[in-house]
Amino acid sequence: QVQLVESGGGLVQAGGSLRLSCAVSGRTFRSYPMAWFRQTPGKERDFVAAITWNGGNTFYADSVKGRFTISRDNAKNIMVLQMDSLKPEDTAVYYCAADPRGGTYYNPNWSYWGQGTQVTVSS
Repeated sequence: QVQLVESGGGLVQAGGSLRLSCAVSGRTFRSYPMAWFRQTPGKERDFVAAITWNGGNTFYADSVKGRFTISRDNAKNIMVLQMDSLKPEDTAVYYCAADPRGGTYYNPNWSYWGQGTQVTVSS
């Protein structure tokens, strides 16, 4: 069984930074691609960023490219999303996910999800 726990959300002013972490339990962490999604009330869960099992490749939504950085430490079972130059439109609940199903990273069709952490960016 794989469990994911996000932390690091909070309130920040526009232009500021936050660092989200996703701690993963389970021996197979290092074999899974991982991703971050975000969701606002009444809307679908949107792709933010993804990283392959060894960290060799990363993928970003156009809206966050150049501002967010995804990384992972397989020795520590942790994935991180560094968010810089935050904008009010980045306000959402952020979820980490593991093990994509269906062969695509961009759809919210992943096997395991965390409980989410709130990020609020004030203008």
